[in-house]
Amino acid sequence: MKVSLTVLQLSGILDRTRGNELRREISGLLANGTNIFLLDMKEIKLIDSTGLGALVSVMQMVHNTNGKLFLCSISDQVRMLFEMTKVDRIFKIFTDQEEFNRKVLVILSGDKKG
Repeated sequence: MKVSLTVLQLSGILDRTRGNELRREISGLLANGTNIFLLDMKEIKLIDSTGLGALVSVMQMVHNTNGKLFLCSISDQVRMLFEMTKVDRIFKIFTDQEEFNRKVLVILSGDKKG
């Protein structure tokens, strides 16, 4: 499988409007061959219930095309929301992009030493 990675920098409030935009963006990227996604959430201040639903929906879209979705740089507030709603169990979350690069990109590029 050819690896095509896209890193998306999310910011502000992840709500219904931004969630719908994210779904459309991911859908377009999937159609163009992207199969690995990293959502960098360091600039996300708040996620409401519709934003949380959008993340789960995006995860399902990516999974249905045999792609992979990862998150990084989530705030303590977002982490608490994920834990309370148990969605932390369905997302692979990294501390930051550097950790993602060390633990995932090395493996995907074929170097099994990572």
